[in-house]
Amino acid sequence: MPSGLKLHYYCLPFHQLSLKELYDLMALRQEVFVVEQACPYLDADGKDIAAHHLLGYGPSGGLLAYSRLLPKGSSYKAYSSFGRVVTAPSIRGAGQGRILMEKTLAWMERIYGKQAIKISAQSYLIPFYGSLGFHPVGQEYLEDGIPHIGMVRP
Repeated sequence: MPSGLKLHYYCLPFHQLSLKELYDLMALRQEVFVVEQACPYLDADGKDIAAHHLLGYGPSGGLLAYSRLLPKGSSYKAYSSFGRVVTAPSIRGAGQGRILMEKTLAWMERIYGKQAIKISAQSYLIPFYGSLGFHPVGQEYLEDGIPHIGMVRP
């Protein structure tokens, strides 16, 4: 992957996604979460409809980065949230995950206002999310066989 790769980001509510965008995001999520991580689970969990979808397309037109932004009450009663954070294997290791998270947090504030955010993070990512202002809450737990922990950004 070229180190200076620039992705084109935009964020849409579910009802504004084209069929191609919906297909792209489902394919990327399944490629990474189901196939690469060998974790069979129901990806279509009912939360996509209320969500905004942050899409990062590369210069050749492929979806290379994605996250799902959720309003307060969708995942946690008192918090907005995000999840399904994913970068394509072809762009990993060049800082694109941090850029995706910075864009995610900026869009969260733009759409939902300044409010606390709670996420379910894979435990090995505690230092990464900590560098973005999140801190662990509660005990580690297994989600689809993978260690996770709740994290909050005030």
